[in-house]
Amino acid sequence: MASAKNIKESLIKQLENKNANVEHFLDLIDEYIWFFEQEKAMQKDIKINGRSYKAKSASGYSIDKENPAVKNALMYSKQKLAILKELGLTTDNVIKEKDDDDEL
Repeated sequence: MASAKNIKESLIKQLENKNANVEHFLDLIDEYIWFFEQEKAMQKDIKINGRSYKAKSASGYSIDKENPAVKNALMYSKQKLAILKELGLTTDNVIKEKDDDDEL
């Protein structure tokens, strides 16, 4: 699993390759990383608590409630995709970084 640091470095490198590493876009990358971290927290919550949980209704009955982390994870994912779209970064225009192994 990629770390937030590696993702941020990769996104900045992609902007540099497009000569688009301006303040506004760098701020969007920071927002992307925030949403990335929030989505990971929601995924962890879902792993621990599941998609739904038992709760007591106002009348005292046991009911199943949807874990709000499910909707939140989806919302954070959509925001990440919107930021990538705003940055113009898609799988069609990724410039692969050179590895030392590529030169062999």
